[in-house]
Amino acid sequence: MSSENSSADDVRQVWDVVVVGAGPAGASAAYAAAVAGRRVLLLEKAELPRYKTCGGGIIGPSRDSLPPGFDLPFRDRVYAVTFSNNGRFTRTRRSRKMLFGLINRPEFDQQLVEHAQKAGAELRTGVTVQRVEQHGSAVPDRRTVAVVLQGGETVLARAVVGADGSASRIGAHVGVKLDQVDLGLEAEIPVPETVAEDWQGRVLIDWGPIPGSYGWVFPKGDTLTVGVISARGEGAATKRYLEEFIGRLGLAGFEPAISSGHLTRCRADDSPLSRGRVLVCGDAAGLLEPWTREGISFALRSGRLAGEWAVRIAEANDAVDARRQALNYAFAVKAGLGVEMSVGKRMLALFEKRPGIFHAALTGFRPAWRAFTDITRGSSSLGELVRSHPMAQRGLNALDRRQAEAERREAEAERREAEAGAAAERRDAGAERREADAESGGGRGEG
Repeated sequence: MSSENSSADDVRQVWDVVVVGAGPAGASAAYAAAVAGRRVLLLEKAELPRYKTCGGGIIGPSRDSLPPGFDLPFRDRVYAVTFSNNGRFTRTRRSRKMLFGLINRPEFDQQLVEHAQKAGAELRTGVTVQRVEQHGSAVPDRRTVAVVLQGGETVLARAVVGADGSASRIGAHVGVKLDQVDLGLEAEIPVPETVAEDWQGRVLIDWGPIPGSYGWVFPKGDTLTVGVISARGEGAATKRYLEEFIGRLGLAGFEPAISSGHLTRCRADDSPLSRGRVLVCGDAAGLLEPWTREGISFALRSGRLAGEWAVRIAEANDAVDARRQALNYAFAVKAGLGVEMSVGKRMLALFEKRPGIFHAALTGFRPAWRAFTDITRGSSSLGELVRSHPMAQRGLNALDRRQAEAERREAEAERREAEAGAAAERRDAGAERREADAESGGGRGEG
């Protein structure tokens, strides 16, 4: 276990805000609370820096959510995107301006944590949080939350932010509900200089063979990050897609330095974002864009909001005021990120059925490519895209109508099936009754 700026004498102090998890969401929350002048403790179970399975794309909304003076450790800057539809109909589109940048997560996350520390947050690594308690003997009063660590140590706080990833224990305490889980597989492949030069400034996005799946190649100097993602439950097919994807790219002869996988989890619309004095953000809250599964910008933005509202919760003198601030946090998340997620879900539903439409639009329809560049640069968002582009709005509205009609037909079919089943049961019951009557009558006749 390592500890910075701490001593054994203050273990039992009551922190204003305790943040669990030092990824982008947690570091952003810790920074936001610390820069407001509050006493902040940031807990992380790993030793930093640590590897994280992630493509590492930094789009405009991510860049705009970073602390002042943050120097992005770009490994490459992207000016071109090659699109393919399961390896076919390949086309590259280029831009004079940078579309987005590529980072390695260990460096990026470490730098975010350092900014939180410079703002005044204290970091403890190598500690695992077992649970949080808001009632019971470990909690001295109703304004305090107990964070119980592995080994029995208890840390006290006025407010807690859960940013402990997609398998979050804090999320379980809050009651986070998920309705989309995807499996991402990724390989970090070192390549010779001649191969790296061919990919410099360009990424590949391949619409995959499994409904809703896609693959990517992100260049980072002498290493290519190659990955695929699809719905959970298609593990064998997803692994096969990655192997075929790497082979198709001519990269099968290079040994990956790292091969990894992870699950991304997307929240249900009615999933809570708080419980008492505990908030969740980032992956712990299931906050990510459902279609692309982009999560860094959602982590940074929700983390900042969580840190700001955790400060208000820490200042709340009673449960009513704490609840009011938690609801304000939920409203802020849903009004911004929630709108983007709603559009993303609708885009994913269409993409699952008609990936060829997306490919044709992005490779051959200038307004679609312009919308893509605007979103990646941060001058627009999925929500603004639908509001400002009548064609996109009509397309999604038509999808909604088709979905509603399909659900109506499915419900009607289930109703008819249920009625038919009930009628069959009534017929069977009638037949059994007549048979019983016949046997009973036969018995009386014999007597």
